[in-house]
Amino acid sequence: MTEQVLASAGVAMVAVYVVDEEAHGLRLTETVGERSGAAYGLWPWYALSGGSPIADAFRAGRPLWLSSDEIAASDGDAIVSAAGASLGALPLDVDGRRLGCLVVVDGTGDGFDARRRGLLELYAGQVALRVEAGCPASGGFESGGALAGASGGGTEHGRVRPDLSSGLPGVAAAGGVVHDADANAAVGRRRSEKRLASAADGGRAGSFTLVLSTGRIQADEHVLDLVGIAPDDFDGRVETLLAHTVPEDLPALMSVVEPGHAMPGGRELEYRIRRSTGELRWLWLRCRVLLDSSGQPERLLGVLVDASHRRSSTDEVSMVQRLSALLATALAVRDVGRSLVSALREPLGADRLALSQLHGGRLVVTVLDPPEPTAWPENWRGEWPLERPDTLTGALPTLTAALRDGTTCLWETSTGLEPGLDELGRGGLAVLPLPYGNRVVGLCLLGWDKPHRFGTEERSLLTATAGLVGQALVRARAFDAEHELAAMLQRSLLPRKLPSLPGCVTVARYLPATAGLAVGGDWYDVIPLSDRFVALVIGDVQGHSAEAATVMGQIRTAIRAYAVEGHPPDVVVSHTNRLLVGMETDVFATCCYVALDTEEGDAWFVRAGHMLPVVREPDGTTREVETEGGPPLGVLPDAEFPLTMAPLSPGSVLTLLTDGLVESAKLLLEDGVRRVRETLSAADPSDVDRMADELIRGAEARDDDVALLLMRYDGLTARPRRAGWAVWRLPDAVMHARRFTARTMRAWQVTEETDAILLIVSELVTNAIAHTQGEVRLDLTLAGDRFRVAVSDSSPRTPVKPASVDWEVTGGRGLLLVEAMSETWGSVPLSGGKQVWGEVLLSPQGV
Repeated sequence: MTEQVLASAGVAMVAVYVVDEEAHGLRLTETVGERSGAAYGLWPWYALSGGSPIADAFRAGRPLWLSSDEIAASDGDAIVSAAGASLGALPLDVDGRRLGCLVVVDGTGDGFDARRRGLLELYAGQVALRVEAGCPASGGFESGGALAGASGGGTEHGRVRPDLSSGLPGVAAAGGVVHDADANAAVGRRRSEKRLASAADGGRAGSFTLVLSTGRIQADEHVLDLVGIAPDDFDGRVETLLAHTVPEDLPALMSVVEPGHAMPGGRELEYRIRRSTGELRWLWLRCRVLLDSSGQPERLLGVLVDASHRRSSTDEVSMVQRLSALLATALAVRDVGRSLVSALREPLGADRLALSQLHGGRLVVTVLDPPEPTAWPENWRGEWPLERPDTLTGALPTLTAALRDGTTCLWETSTGLEPGLDELGRGGLAVLPLPYGNRVVGLCLLGWDKPHRFGTEERSLLTATAGLVGQALVRARAFDAEHELAAMLQRSLLPRKLPSLPGCVTVARYLPATAGLAVGGDWYDVIPLSDRFVALVIGDVQGHSAEAATVMGQIRTAIRAYAVEGHPPDVVVSHTNRLLVGMETDVFATCCYVALDTEEGDAWFVRAGHMLPVVREPDGTTREVETEGGPPLGVLPDAEFPLTMAPLSPGSVLTLLTDGLVESAKLLLEDGVRRVRETLSAADPSDVDRMADELIRGAEARDDDVALLLMRYDGLTARPRRAGWAVWRLPDAVMHARRFTARTMRAWQVTEETDAILLIVSELVTNAIAHTQGEVRLDLTLAGDRFRVAVSDSSPRTPVKPASVDWEVTGGRGLLLVEAMSETWGSVPLSGGKQVWGEVLLSPQGV
């Protein structure tokens, strides 16, 4: 600090004297300058009641300025003896406590002008703060107290001259009275030096000059360092410094620096700044206004010092502000817990923090920090598992009472409390009920292992934070409930699992948008159509809201229904489009529908305003499947949706996705598609799950939902044998159908279960001829050890197995016989009709 005074005020020497209570004097503690204090005739000790200018300024409590002429006309033994020197003695005073004196010497003899005097008086105040930081509570002299008996004009009681050869106090004569520099004086000197050394670590100081008319400011590097501004980045504007002020403290600071509020005289202000690193720092400002020739405020002289040493290490105000800021962005209950840990446990030095909610009269633990089981008592590990929230099963009357009373409870030790609490805070335990309105919604527990004393400010802090956390907890619980409802809705609208398909492996991923309700309109589906065909669907309803999710569920159900009925892909999409138009909703949807022949590898694509599918070939190359497309669903009722066929090679991967994966505010569509193709090309196709994870890895922050459907087409290792025959509507049609089946089985060398197969053919063909009109078709399939008989007709009516049969009646036993002879049987809709089938399991030697 004294070095800064020397540099800023342009003086030759600066000396600091502090009160030596035991010697009843002022002890020289520090000097900085071109020459030593002895060179200017300064003594290491002055009596408080003496007649020196230093003692006079100290007793009067106001600065004393002496020019070189005034010094020459006075007693040289009592003041600076160097020729041509001017002197200033400024008392060091903090809140009425006089701690010492700041002495400055100007070697030019010109004296101190108004600006230098104002700046030195400001620095004296900051030096006093630095000295006060190292003084005990009882140090210094109260103005009007101990000094009341010290006569300013009486006989000098004593003064010790320095032994300049040794630098230690020696023996001096003062008015014929001899005083030794005894041990008490030495102890006082060492104490003063220790105080200043301690205070020197308390902060830094700097000075500035503000021109009130222009707002331009000259600030030294110490001021810029305090605020956290690099000298090269400072533009000389006062607004640049004010921008770092905490908003709550800015009005008070503006009342000091604004030209309209500037008042003559000195001002003091303690305020907070936020450095670029996020650190909150307290600064102490002392300033003085200089007037121009007309008596109007012209300049503001100021000294700024780090006042952190005057504050406790834990700043309660900043903790509440930081907790409020964190809770404002906490969405889920666990976010509230993390905010508590960051804002309370670490700054307060607590060893444990637990956050629990009140549900149905029972506590449900949400957060335990630290999460390591060894940090908590044994019964906590069992009753409140760390891996998931659980209910409190033990009886804890202390917590029950805190919930009932709703008041903060603080213990200096948890020893003596019931099991479950007695080991949480051996050095201190805080139980904070979390209020919301007129009820308590949870508890927060803080525990310390080492002794912890709860001061008045900390008690107020804990009570205030409990109210903030209670409100945030209720808000977060509502968000969690909404999120769970949205997730449940999304799960109910999307497939629970994908079916197992012959010759194919499919995986899917869905990610909701990170903003808004966690439910959207993107969907995917895999629809087995027969033992040979499968449909893959992906789509995107406009928006990501509850309405979009509802429309998505209706569209997905419609597509599945039309596909299962056996309609061609273009007809499925066309029917769905007309359905969406008829729903009279304001949203539209895009869709890509793919029907795949798993035996041949042929795929038929239909697009309705959706992105092009991407295929990864077995050699690692990728391509977008160029398919014709129609408009989005729900726009034009009579829109056409062209059908495009493209073959897939065994080992290729078909990728269907929505635009949320490849397009955002920061990502162009072309760049997103390029990234998808590069990821597909570099991925290992043998692990489709990992391939899907790699594709969605870059979608952490999402403006839109993301749906992804991957299918690796492997082809069939053993292709089924198939044979079909159009049944003639003749009286002996069943006989011809049995003959065709027998010839086919001989060609396929099927020798087992022939009677059962022929009986199934007879019953199914008979039912189709007798109960339907139009074409009837018989299809036979041999896949491995399964022989399938399927009869198709033009009637959509599903066959019904009779509940009971009168054995005297000749009809009604057909389906019962099919069920008895088949391993499995069933009926599926077919475009405009149905297909009834039955499968027989053959023994290996029968194939």
